[in-house]
Amino acid sequence: MAKMHTRRKGKSGSKRPMRSEAPVWCTMNTEEITKLVLDMWKQGMSTSLIGMVLRDKYGMPDVKLVTGKKITTILKENDQKPPLPEDLHNLIVKAIGMRKHVANNHSDYHNLRSLHNVESKIRRLVKYYQNNKVLPADWKYKPETAEMLITR
Repeated sequence: MAKMHTRRKGKSGSKRPMRSEAPVWCTMNTEEITKLVLDMWKQGMSTSLIGMVLRDKYGMPDVKLVTGKKITTILKENDQKPPLPEDLHNLIVKAIGMRKHVANNHSDYHNLRSLHNVESKIRRLVKYYQNNKVLPADWKYKPETAEMLITR
């Protein structure tokens, strides 16, 4: 969503090497990875943070190469499904912080515009997740009740 609300070209970044199987130096098996993922989830880590810890601490370049499943799929299979998708959750947290800031600083029009942009991204993501049956069809984002949505 880099070009949605700006005139800039977006972010450039490095790409992962194309691999179809796990590297030879990766020694963990599927059961160990599943146990680690579930333990970290119970500690309150997000899925992206779990992936970074597995990469940095355990030398696991990609969970999907070893297990054949993504981290969210592993969580769903073990009945630990997150209540909201992580990108939507992060945008809601950002909107709540901006709303608090705008409430204290009434004349901060730049942040008010940013708040409108973030909330339009939220509405767009909600529509996408409803079409893909990740969220129920009657789910709605309301700024008044948003803080209750993000508590686990």
